Amino acid sequence: MRFFVTVLFLIMLGSSVSAFATDIETVDKDELKSMLGTADLVVLDVRAGRDWSSSEFKIKGAVREEPGDVEAWAGNYEKGKTIVLYCA
Repeated sequence: MRFFVTVLFLIMLGSSVSAFATDIETVDKDELKSMLGTADLVVLDVRAGRDWSSSEFKIKGAVREEPGDVEAWAGNYEKGKTIVLYCA
């Protein structure tokens, strides 16, 4: 299974994801593996409910966030962190 990962370099308090559309970079699973364990990385699992709950594949340490409620959780993460959103 291949995970396509979207990396958001900046998430500012109160901002929506669409404001950062030009700052989005994708990485593959091997690139993500090399990033895991770094202090400035936050991995967010944004798969839809059933896709997430029925999956046997989860990234250790990833935080589950509801994909349709970005405004509610986007401000919970520190500025300057590398935020990785993934879905399958």
